[in-house]
Amino acid sequence: MRQLAERYPDRQIAAILARQRRLTGAGNQFTAHRVAGLRAHHKIPAGPVRPTSHDGDMVTIAKAASELDVSTATVHRWLREGFITGEQITPGAPWQIRLTDELRARVCEQAPDGWLPLSDAAKALGVARQTVLHKVQRGELASVYVRNGKRKGLRIQVKPDQTGLFENDIREDTQC
Repeated sequence: MRQLAERYPDRQIAAILARQRRLTGAGNQFTAHRVAGLRAHHKIPAGPVRPTSHDGDMVTIAKAASELDVSTATVHRWLREGFITGEQITPGAPWQIRLTDELRARVCEQAPDGWLPLSDAAKALGVARQTVLHKVQRGELASVYVRNGKRKGLRIQVKPDQTGLFENDIREDTQC
């Protein structure tokens, strides 16, 4: 309740608790009035307090989608795939996305020269597409999302000296 109260108004906390199928001690569903009473009893200050910092603003999925000019389904997919990170205080609570200048720069109209689509990057590295996505999630490969045109999607920076899953340095010894 304390974590929820820092970010959400009582009405939204009641909706989150309802999605989690939580009930009051008397077995009733939570309402904004009951949440306010619980907060008052435990001396929990009212929210929301939205932190803003030089690291970016915490925004909802809808706001992030609007600002990045993509659909909310795309933002949900990015969260699943690890292209972006978000916070969800508790199951059923809305996702919060930290919207930074770096994230805005990773969503562009056109990929930089030499950056490859996901399938081409997988071929160039000699690994599966999922392995490339894991490398993007871990920050081992740089990526951008191209949002316009027929070929929208991830573009991966693959450097010529970059290796795939296994090193192939045996080439020198295998001359016929």
